[in-house]
Amino acid sequence: MTPSVKILVLNWNGAELTRDCLDTLSKVRYRNFSVTVIDNHSSDDSLSKIKESFPLVELVALERNYGFAGGYNRGIGKLTGHQPDFYLLLNNDTLVAPDFLDQLVAAADRYGRRNIFGVKIFYAEKPETIWYAGGRVAMGGIHIAHIGIRRQDSAQFSQDIRTDYITGCCLMITPELFSELGGFDERFGMYAEDVDLCLNARRAGASCYVIPAAQIWHRVSASVGGNLSLMKNIRKLSSRLKLIRKQGLLF
Repeated sequence: MTPSVKILVLNWNGAELTRDCLDTLSKVRYRNFSVTVIDNHSSDDSLSKIKESFPLVELVALERNYGFAGGYNRGIGKLTGHQPDFYLLLNNDTLVAPDFLDQLVAAADRYGRRNIFGVKIFYAEKPETIWYAGGRVAMGGIHIAHIGIRRQDSAQFSQDIRTDYITGCCLMITPELFSELGGFDERFGMYAEDVDLCLNARRAGASCYVIPAAQIWHRVSASVGGNLSLMKNIRKLSSRLKLIRKQGLLF
């Protein structure tokens, strides 16, 4: 039987981004998936626009903005019906290849379901330039970086690899492993909660795999004002310090 995948798209005041993302998801060829949009208490008309354009997409409306970690934790907690074989967490500012789910599920068959899986991610505005092809945690947690970032795609970045972390931009995990790990640590709010989840998974005996044949394109930082956003950099620094303290990476 074809494994079932529940794609979870987190939205906050991003109706147009989310509709573009859902449009590419509507072209996905995998046979057994569904899509749920978790809305972090948007103050725009996100819910009505999404419902109008994609009436078959499930909507979960949260009572306030819980951020990335809390939004996913609470949204997953509100899901009803049959539990899927996998959750696929996906940023709303992404566009996906039609076969990306086929590639991820096939990788889970190769390496075992009790792992975390990610994709190769390109910049949407530079479709051949890599944003993420793996993640590295080094220097006691001071250095956390994407492998391949700003590099042109090549054979070097086209082999499956085991890596330190999978970015939360696109992350596939079983409900059982997500529950075992306690979901995301909501003290992070935004940034580093994905690294923390993956480090916890490694301690639990799971691994993280990047599957380059599975590809998406990312409108980088569209929801927080771009790469040079002061808000983004402050949040990143705060989350990095929390990660180092929690994981004891410097010791």
